[in-house]
Amino acid sequence: MADAPDDGELQLRKFQKELSAGTVSLALLAVLGSAAEPMYGYQIAKRLESLDGVLSGKQSALYPVLRNLSAAGLLDSHVEPSVAGPPRRYYRITEAGRTTLQHWTAAWRATRDSVDAVLEGIRE
Repeated sequence: MADAPDDGELQLRKFQKELSAGTVSLALLAVLGSAAEPMYGYQIAKRLESLDGVLSGKQSALYPVLRNLSAAGLLDSHVEPSVAGPPRRYYRITEAGRTTLQHWTAAWRATRDSVDAVLEGIRE
């Protein structure tokens, strides 16, 4: 029988989940904002995984966020047939998405800088 995670591990997982909730949307917009062409979900997931840790191996978490960003008008999507399987939904960032990406990026950097300034005083 595997050892149950201790309170520290559980708290870390909870903290990582809470951090991930806000950062995945920003990372998705950034990936699509820098893409030359529309991308489908698996391509986006692989790009995020190559950036080490943004998705943490949870590709399924990507699709609800893509749907939410689309519903908010930040992404456009269309479906194309695929020769190797089911049809694929391709996403591209909208102008509203680009504006939002700029605002979120500024908010992220300000938050990161503030937290980094506080953490500088902590010894490891």
